[in-house]
Amino acid sequence: MPFMPAKEYKTDAKPIWCPGCGDFAVLAALYNSFSSLDMDPTKTVIVSGIGCSSRLPVFVKSYGFHTVHGRTLPVATGVKMANPNLTVVVTGGDGDAFAIGGGHIPHACRRNVDITYIVMDNFIYGLTKGQTSPTTGNGSSGHGFKLTTTSPHGQYEDPLNPLAMMLTYGASFVARGYSSKPKQLAELYNAAIRHKGFSFIQVLSPCVVFNKTYDELDAAIIPLEGTHDPSDFQAALKLAFDTQTEHLGIIYQHEKPTLDDRIGAILEQANPGGQKPEMQSIFAGYR
Repeated sequence: MPFMPAKEYKTDAKPIWCPGCGDFAVLAALYNSFSSLDMDPTKTVIVSGIGCSSRLPVFVKSYGFHTVHGRTLPVATGVKMANPNLTVVVTGGDGDAFAIGGGHIPHACRRNVDITYIVMDNFIYGLTKGQTSPTTGNGSSGHGFKLTTTSPHGQYEDPLNPLAMMLTYGASFVARGYSSKPKQLAELYNAAIRHKGFSFIQVLSPCVVFNKTYDELDAAIIPLEGTHDPSDFQAALKLAFDTQTEHLGIIYQHEKPTLDDRIGAILEQANPGGQKPEMQSIFAGYR
């Protein structure tokens, strides 16, 4: 049977992002990735939070869960643990991920939940009219025009470093893509979805209304093809802390047991062979 064409993953809903928004390319790359992986829409779930980018599940033919602000990872973890046979993709923006949702990230990483987390990072709160976000630059580091509706005299806080966060929290797959390079982005999706474990992709996705950073990002891009060993953790950390450039590609990848693997091992230890004892024998143990 031939693979499902990319266009067949589109729903009748039309994206309502601003013309030129990087999220259009992020979505198009996801259609192409799902097609190349021959994803079954009935076995695929996209979970999102709140924000411009979090509208994405509406535009993809799959199951979707548009949850509350910052709660994508616990919901996605619940979905995956309830049915490990599902492919679970999480989408959101830098505010949803690293502000209100930031407390969930270390736990998803350390548990190595087998889900893919795509964060569309535009270094600003775009939906709510241009406030400073956790990744807004301050002039010495990060990207953005530094003046926002909540920092009219300049952004005085240091921006978070998403790649360094994910690496130090123990994510087993860390990558960075760019909305201006949708072909490479689709390839990163493919690798992340195939990876067994927690996969994180930071997608540089400029906001053309409040933080148009295309020219700035274009000048800072350095592809990693053939120049980096993604199994080298120390080399990955060095790339993550190089905040003057934007390295695109797989920063780090390491295979280790997933949350489902570990729980499965505990269940086997508690109940070898998966035997189902009679209820009367269970009740007898409490007499």
